[in-house]
Amino acid sequence: MAGAVLTVALSLPFERAGTLLAYTLAGVALGTVSGLVPGVHANAFALLLAATAPTLSGPSTGVACAVLAAGVTHTFLDVVPALALGVPDAAMAAGSLPGHRLVLGGRGREALRLSALGSGGALLVALPVAVPLTALVRRHETLLTASLPLVLAGVFGLLVLSERRPWRMVAAAFLVVLSGALGLATLDRPFDGLVSVGGVLTPLFGGLFGVPVLVDAARGGGVPPQEGTALAAGPWTVGRAAAAGVAGGGLVGYLPGVSAGVAATLALPFAGRDAPDRTYVVATSGANTATAVFALFSLVALDAPRTGVTVALREVGPPPLSTLLAATVVAGVVSAVLVPALGDRYLVAAGRVGPRLTSLVACGLLCLLSGLFAGVEGVVVLVAAGVVGLLPVRLGVRRVHLMGVLAVPLAVG
Repeated sequence: MAGAVLTVALSLPFERAGTLLAYTLAGVALGTVSGLVPGVHANAFALLLAATAPTLSGPSTGVACAVLAAGVTHTFLDVVPALALGVPDAAMAAGSLPGHRLVLGGRGREALRLSALGSGGALLVALPVAVPLTALVRRHETLLTASLPLVLAGVFGLLVLSERRPWRMVAAAFLVVLSGALGLATLDRPFDGLVSVGGVLTPLFGGLFGVPVLVDAARGGGVPPQEGTALAAGPWTVGRAAAAGVAGGGLVGYLPGVSAGVAATLALPFAGRDAPDRTYVVATSGANTATAVFALFSLVALDAPRTGVTVALREVGPPPLSTLLAATVVAGVVSAVLVPALGDRYLVAAGRVGPRLTSLVACGLLCLLSGLFAGVEGVVVLVAAGVVGLLPVRLGVRRVHLMGVLAVPLAVG
């Protein structure tokens, strides 16, 4: 893959290659900022880029590289606030997320490095796998489109069954239906925001997946002192979990209405049972980054944007795939270094700042973004979605079932 990047670089005039690298690094800086801001969903940031990118001065190819690099970097860095926020009291550790359990045990720095390995490994695997997989999807695109309701029903049926216990399955099915009803009630409504791209998606995702984490974080115990960086998971365990994340990401990149969280949940049974908390961190990070790669191929080969970043790229006008791949690799390499370098400092800072203040500021930012994209009604949707988003933890099931907000409307047409 490094050879492919070098070939692209050598095929360009020196001045142009330097310009594209500068735009790519600028995108890395933007994605770093957005990834480190708690509660900001990748799609909210990408849709903001989609709205502003066409107005930016500079070559369209450079702007596209910046947009893509920002999106890829966000998939690496967003694990940092996810680990630092929402950490519960030690007495509640058994019911918390695997990443939070590692932080509570003083292994947050290890979790950051596992996440960087998961994302970096997934990037290296997903790039070559995407070529034949895209060709396969393209060959059967008509069949996939015609059977989309059945495919989505099957995916979410597996998600419900993954809860295992009967009462949890009932709760999961209820959340799929409830979030789906929220999507049906809001997705087709006109919203008057200052930004014309994205509409109600920002308050919907912010409410379902951002606000609940921040609300719970305000009552959490904060980040305790963290220990060393040695990895307790071996290379085989990490590699298998990252590959499982890639497999799940392949599902998301080509299938509308399915998120990276869905991909990671479906991939976990194939990630192995050794060191389950660490495997979870690797697989979810891998699925998140692999989704970005497969969605890029879906846009270029099928003209089907599946993520906010690919919506932004289509607004700008994507350059040749080789240029985009080079920007992806550069962003991935830099981001893999930034995760532990910035994440260690972030954990220390989060341990010093009260979780209530941090959560309050982040919720305010989400309200601002919701109003920007969808006006006053968008803030109302944010609050309503936030109430729904609080239910999964209270019912003892995963938040991923709330992706019914997109899947149900797509399934019913």
